[in-house]
Order: sequence, then structure tokens, then C-alpha cells
Amino acid sequence: MISWNNLDTISAYGELRKVTPVNLVEAMTGEKGAERVGKYSVPMAAGLTYNYGAKQVDDEILKVLAKLAEETQLAEKFEALYNGEVINTGEKRMVLHHMTRGQLGEAVTADGVDKRSFYANEQKRIAELANKVHSGEITNAAGEKFTTVVQIGIGGSDLGPRAMYLALENWARVNNTFKMEARFISNVDPDDAAAVLNTIDVEHSLFVLVSKSGTTLETLTNESFVKDALKNAGLDASKHMIAVTSETSPLAKSDDYLEAFFMDDYIGGRFSSTSGVGGAVLSLAFGPEVFARFLEGAAEEDRLAKNCDMYANPAMLDALIGVYERNVLGYRNTAVLPYSQALSRFPAHLQQLDMESNGKSVNRFGEPVNYSTGPVIFGEPGTNGQHSFYQLLHQGTDIVPLQFVGFQNNQMGRDVVIQDSTSQQKLCANVAAQIVAFACGKADENRNKNFEGGRPSSIIIGEQLTPEALGALLSHFENKVMFQGFVWNINSFDQEGVQLGKVLAKKVLAHDTDGALKAYSELLNI
Repeated sequence: MISWNNLDTISAYGELRKVTPVNLVEAMTGEKGAERVGKYSVPMAAGLTYNYGAKQVDDEILKVLAKLAEETQLAEKFEALYNGEVINTGEKRMVLHHMTRGQLGEAVTADGVDKRSFYANEQKRIAELANKVHSGEITNAAGEKFTTVVQIGIGGSDLGPRAMYLALENWARVNNTFKMEARFISNVDPDDAAAVLNTIDVEHSLFVLVSKSGTTLETLTNESFVKDALKNAGLDASKHMIAVTSETSPLAKSDDYLEAFFMDDYIGGRFSSTSGVGGAVLSLAFGPEVFARFLEGAAEEDRLAKNCDMYANPAMLDALIGVYERNVLGYRNTAVLPYSQALSRFPAHLQQLDMESNGKSVNRFGEPVNYSTGPVIFGEPGTNGQHSFYQLLHQGTDIVPLQFVGFQNNQMGRDVVIQDSTSQQKLCANVAAQIVAFACGKADENRNKNFEGGRPSSIIIGEQLTPEALGALLSHFENKVMFQGFVWNINSFDQEGVQLGKVLAKKVLAHDTDGALKAYSELLNI
């Protein structure tokens, strides 16, 4: 029997607050630090490893965290989720994004259909279309192949797919699976669409319109922008556009699109990269086989997340350490720091994933909670970030937990030796140096040059960023966010916080305003 209780009513949480925190400087100095790095490590899918040696935990704290996992029934709640229970209490929906990459438990039926079969069939249909585009069976009006795919969407219809495309673009080029350039239009600012349209050949471009409801204002506005550009070029827009939407949306049966692929309300936008939302653009860009490998990495990591043993469940372990940092140590932020240029937009995706999911101040039943929930997420790739905001991370007044991601080898296979080391070695050296610098610090009588240390971090390490590794990385963070939501007893799967601004914007455009809203509208000359 599953019970949904607030964190501050859980006995293990009270126990956790009484445990003596770890002195990270002492714990990470000398041989003790080397022992921690070797000890506090757990395998992930696709050859990745989650290492938490530089986190402020020890065996005693981990033991209590394991009790917290048991008392909050994390494994049981995940099982309930993937077996189709209504976990999204705000919208009274199931949560089924895991099914886009495999069947974790029982068959789930909704709307009269088997959902795993539904998602698999949509992936098959997308693969068939992508293969026809690549082979030249589907072409433009002149019988010429499409060379560019442009995704039109916003929020989860943009951030995840864009981050995944950038993560695999160079890998695909080197491994001869690169099929089409991809571009993305998201912002309703006309400069966004205009900038993309000015850099592509619209005659040889295929546009993917992504809107679950078929009514998203920004996306439909950008669609009109694109249709105007196609019309001005003398092209039939319906021969250059496909839709990814729900079966009940106005886009589903429209003649304005070559084809429509379907998703449903059981997959939130920020969890949709492994659905048709990411599948269409990634299959067109890299080929369906690469997208399938990406899904397999995610599925393998999902299977690890089923583990009841916290020590063998990297997402659960990461989540619980994060709860300890947020609710006991009082850290308000988390920095995501990938030492891979290919992951340049991955922090932006995780920002939405985490903050839109767990940025809640009421529990699953709409009652206020008396403890902190989701942290602020930010980040940039290393080493760029080192020359930007690391000053605050090292010597600022707030301690910010750090989540590093690094790979032993680059994707392109090209490098140069400068001063007896390669660029990749220099990159990896910076990762190792930063972890130890943050943890151990450096004493100096000149206070301006003194580093107090005690700044915790973890790192996910892999051999190379491949489709499988990317899928595993995505799944890890999706499941981490889910587990933290369970611990905090909040609903991680709705996002009412994005709605109010949309409602007021419509009032502004309808000139139905007064007070401050009217005044700001006049300032902006609307």
C-alpha cells in the first residue's frame, strides 16, 4: 500500500537532520580523498559511471538516506508510475514517457489502446517517413531531396530535441550517419524565425510543427511566419510541413501537412525527447537507427531506476543526495557543468526539466508544504564556465552543489598536442582540478586568495558521448527529478505556473486591460 506523506512527517528525515555533516575539506584531502573517489561510485547504463566521492556524505548519512528511500517508498512509487497509475494528480493523468523507450512493467491501456504499442507504432511511422525522405521517395516539388529539417516548437518541444541534436551532431558526422542539417525556431520574437529562415534554403527544407494541443500561440505564430516564407518562394507549404501533435488536435487531420505523428497527454513536454517530439527531428537528422540507439540507452538506464537498492540505483542515489543538500544543508541552487561542447544546451534542457517539474510550493493534494523543494538549476559547458561564473562558485557567499559531466574521449577524433598534452587531456585535467579545488580549497593569508573549499560535487563519467550514453544521461536526470518529487510529496508532472502569463498576454492582445497591465501594454506600444 503506497502512502503519500510530506517530507517533514517522515522519521528518517528527522534523523537525517541530526546527523553530523561531513567536513568535505578533511574528507577529500590526501589518501582519504582517493579512497572516497574509489568507494563512492555506481555504474550507470551505456558504460557511464556516477561518482559522488566529492559529495558531503559518508556511510552514516547514506544509511539514513537509504531509510528515507524506503520510508518514502520510492521504488514502489516508480513501479506504480510505469504500471499506469494516475501519478499526475493535478491533471488526473498517468505518466508514461518511459513507455516511449520500452515496457518496464505491466501492459498499460488508456483511451482503449495499448500505450506501448501506440508509441512503438508512432516511432515506426516516423522511421518510415525519415527513410523515404533520405532515399528521395519524398521530395520537394522539383523532385529534389530535402537537405534541412526545421523544428517549430517551444518549451519541451524545443529545449530537449535541440539539446539532443547538438549533442549528437558531430558524432553523426564522424560516424557517417549524418543525414540532414537541423535548425530550431521557438521564440515568438520574429527575429528568431527570420534568423533561421535567412540561413536555410527553404526550397530544400522540411518543417516539423510540434504542438500537442495544436493551439500553442508561439508555435502557431511561427508556423504562419514559415508559411509566408514558403508562399513568397512560390512553394506549397503543405508539401514542406509535417506535424507532431495529439490525435484530437486541429492539426491531426489537416491537409496542411504531409503527415501527422501523434503523442498524448500522458507525456509532458519536458519528458518528450524520446517520443515523436524528439523522434521526428532526430530521425530525419541522423537516421532512425541512431534514434533507436538513443532510446536503448534511456531504456537501459530506466531499468536501473527500478532497483530497490539505493546503492545500485544511480538516479535514486543522486536524487536523495540532492534532497539532503536542499533540505538539510540548505543549498538553494545546483550547477550543471558538462565538460563537453556537444552538451552546450543540455543545462538549458535540465533547467526546464527540473524547475518546471519541482518548482512547487504545494503538495500533491494542493496543501502548502513547510520545506524547500526544487533548486534553481543553471550551467554552461566547461571550460567556458570557468572563465565566467566559477568565481562565485569558488569564493562566493553561497555554496552551490555542482553536477559535472565528462568523457574520456571526444567525438570528432581530432586533436592536437600542445605543451606535451592534447586538448582532450587538458579538458579532462580541468574537470579533475575543479572537483578537487572546490572540495579542498587552498588556505592563504591573503584573504582575497583564500579558498575555503567544502563545495560539493558529483560527476558522471563516460568513455565517449554516443547515442546510448546520451539516452542514459537523459533518463538519469528525468528519473532523478521524479524521485525528488516523490520525496517532497509534490506533483512533478503538471506546470500550472506557466499558465497565468499566457492568460494575461491574451488579454493584452485583445486590449482587455486595466491598471498596471494596461500601463505596461502602453509602454510597449501594444
